[in-house]
Amino acid sequence: MPYTEDRSAWFEGQGLWQHVPESDWLDWTWQLKNRLTTVEQLERHMELTADEKAGCAFANHKLALAITPYFFNLIDRADPNCPIRQQVIPRSAEMILSEGEETDSLGEDAHSPVPGLVHRYPDRVLFLVTDRCAAYCRYCTRSRLVSNAQDYNFHPEHEQALRYIEAHPEIRDVLLSGGDPLLLSDKKLEHLLSRLRAIKHVEFIRIGSRIPVFLPQRITPALCDIFKKYGPVWMSIHVNHPRECTAELRDACERLSFAGVPLGNQSVLLRGINDDADVMKALVHRLLRMRVRPYYLYQMDLITGGAHFKVDVRKGLEIIEALRGHTTGYAVPQYVIDAPGGGGKVPINPDYVESITDDEIVFRNYEGKRFHYPLKTRPLQPAAEPQVTVSPA
Repeated sequence: MPYTEDRSAWFEGQGLWQHVPESDWLDWTWQLKNRLTTVEQLERHMELTADEKAGCAFANHKLALAITPYFFNLIDRADPNCPIRQQVIPRSAEMILSEGEETDSLGEDAHSPVPGLVHRYPDRVLFLVTDRCAAYCRYCTRSRLVSNAQDYNFHPEHEQALRYIEAHPEIRDVLLSGGDPLLLSDKKLEHLLSRLRAIKHVEFIRIGSRIPVFLPQRITPALCDIFKKYGPVWMSIHVNHPRECTAELRDACERLSFAGVPLGNQSVLLRGINDDADVMKALVHRLLRMRVRPYYLYQMDLITGGAHFKVDVRKGLEIIEALRGHTTGYAVPQYVIDAPGGGGKVPINPDYVESITDDEIVFRNYEGKRFHYPLKTRPLQPAAEPQVTVSPA
């Protein structure tokens, strides 16, 4: 059955915070100051399951609990399996360590020449500029680092990282991440962008952020002016479920787009949240309507305590097959696995190729029909002899 949603069933506007002045609600700093960070705060607004209470008790040893009032309004408080609820409210399964899981599952620390910088690929670096987020995803790849619940003691060294980038002319692409770079003040963010733009060999600046999803109020005209000044700055946002595609997120994406920021989306394939072809199709269609190109669909990284979110890769391939050919190509993300231990992103695709020989490739299309494409060119008949006309003397 196609995914549908009755918007009237969900909180609109300020929801539980209707008493708050609109000027406060639209202030991103108010949203941060009023995040829900304890079991007691959650229980004022909803009934937690025993599983969730146990997860919350463990959160400060793994990854802190924090949810903005705006994002909390999207939770169905009557449904323990709500796809928004599962992403941000801890569960006891986070305490369970499973085979293959690692604290640093992508081997980032081994590729870090200076604190806060990961140089894995030849021409690009990952610049971790903060360890804080507006809210914390329970499947976070950097749960060892983000929120410092595990005493990782990460302290970004911006100046040291900038000097490293300046000293390495092979670096043409810098991705700002963390934590969430958009939690930095306008002043700090402008300083970083201006320094990067001043480095002649840096051609491409990107930001990875979930702020537009958790805290769309942060996308202010002043912030957009900074992106205009130092653009083009590309941005990957992180939306996992169509219920996250609110009017507020749409408006934030429009402000970014009109400021010249090209937008892509990175989703993580999560059990019980988006491991369904109809849900994924609804998501990618809504993203396109918000000027956001679906970019990556990630197989979840092997982070500790994440097994309850893990989806069989074959299910991910089924979802891609259900999209390819059945909707516009712009709507189909690339399914990838970030190879454990630091191998980088590897594309995982459905097998459309049946055989390749010296003569031809045989493949099937989205309908399962078989096609042959010749690889050698053979004339059907010899070329005609050129005709020479001799003019009379």
